[in-house]
Amino acid sequence: MKKIEHLSELSKNYDTFVIDLWGVMHNGIRLTNSAIEAVENLHKDNKKIIFLSNAPRPTKNVVKFLEKLKMNKKFLSNVVTSGQIAKNYILKSKKEKKFFHLGPSRDQSLFEELIGKKSKLEMCDYILCTGLFDEEENNLNFYKNLLKNSTHKEFICTNPDLIVHRGRIKELCAGSIAKIFEDLGGKVSYFGKPYKQVYDSFLNKDDKVLAIGDNLNTDIKGANNLNLDSIFILNGIHKSENKNLDELSKIYNVKINYYQESLIW
Repeated sequence: MKKIEHLSELSKNYDTFVIDLWGVMHNGIRLTNSAIEAVENLHKDNKKIIFLSNAPRPTKNVVKFLEKLKMNKKFLSNVVTSGQIAKNYILKSKKEKKFFHLGPSRDQSLFEELIGKKSKLEMCDYILCTGLFDEEENNLNFYKNLLKNSTHKEFICTNPDLIVHRGRIKELCAGSIAKIFEDLGGKVSYFGKPYKQVYDSFLNKDDKVLAIGDNLNTDIKGANNLNLDSIFILNGIHKSENKNLDELSKIYNVKINYYQESLIW
């Protein structure tokens, strides 16, 4: 692995840049100025920029959020979310099935077309997990008890991330509940990084791609799964882990090509 001071050292070698949002471009509260500058320069160089997010929401909702953070609209023509990929799958193959929504009410945009199909857990055909309930956002034992008798049902995870940082506050994500479901003996259908199908939705086989992200378990592992070069951003989700990069790469079983503190042009 190699430390790079500036993205400009590598940019000429790639034509497509797959960039994570939360942890690279923003922290849930404000944009990261150095990352915006980097994207501005990629845009000037006519590079293809794809923002790939494990947000459990439709693409249009994430775009609105980024606009609210004052990201320039010219950067937002290629935004892909795990929520949108999961929604496409559900509308194609499960539109007539009943589901139980496991997650906060703010995520209901994901199933707004499924009027009348939302049901109680014991009556559902599948579980649609977008995160944790607001009133049980830290109590993982609650979900063990909730799901222990439902492991025969399909569990759809719309965000494989385990945690995210909103500013300085750590929040659990849908991936944490999916792991509990698997530990109970259930099977999970994951949508998003690091799984190949989310990349297949937008990449061409001849693209020269550089992936940029702060999550070893999703961004970097996803790049590894497709044999893509990647930059690991240190000042993100793993910043509080007291490990060196060699230790982290072994713990998460990933190959790190390049790394930066933050995304800097």
